[in-house]
Amino acid sequence: MKMKKLIAVSGSDGSDENLTELALKAAEEVGYRIARKDGVLICGGGGGIMEAASKGAKKGGGLTVGILPGLKEEANEFIDIAIPTHLGYFRNYILISSADTVIGIAGRWGTLNEISFALNIGKPVIILKGSGGWADILSNKELLKEFERKPYIAQSAKEAVELAFKVDS
Repeated sequence: MKMKKLIAVSGSDGSDENLTELALKAAEEVGYRIARKDGVLICGGGGGIMEAASKGAKKGGGLTVGILPGLKEEANEFIDIAIPTHLGYFRNYILISSADTVIGIAGRWGTLNEISFALNIGKPVIILKGSGGWADILSNKELLKEFERKPYIAQSAKEAVELAFKVDS
C-alpha cells in the first residue's frame, strides 16, 4: 500500500489584519487540490489560512490534521484529526517534521519559523507568490540568491499543489 503524501499548509492565522480574501480563496483552493490528489492536509489547526485550506480539503473529500499549539478544542471546524500539543510555537517543529512538503501562503513570524525550519531540514517548500506577508517577501529571487536552499515559487494555487506532489521530500 502506498502512503499518502502529507502536505503542510502554513500561513497567517485569523488575527492577521493584513490577510486578504485573495489569500483565503487561494488557501481554500490549495486544500481542495490536495484532497483531490489524495493527499492529506496538515496544518496548525487554527483560523485564517489554516481554516481556509482545511475547508477546501473537506470540499474535496480529503482528510485534515491539525497540530494544535494548545487544546483540542482550538481546532477549526474542518479538522478531522486534532492533535493537541500544549507546546505553543514549538508545535511548529512537529508540524513541519511530519510533512512531506510545505506550502506557504501569506504569513507572519510563525509562518516564517515553519518555512525556515522546513528549509533547514531539507523539506521542499513552495511559496504562493502574491498571497501577502512572508510569502511575498520570500518570493523575491534577489533576496534569496545568497541562500543555498531556496523555496520553489508558485504563481497559483494549482501550480503550488502540482509542485508539492512533484518534488521529492
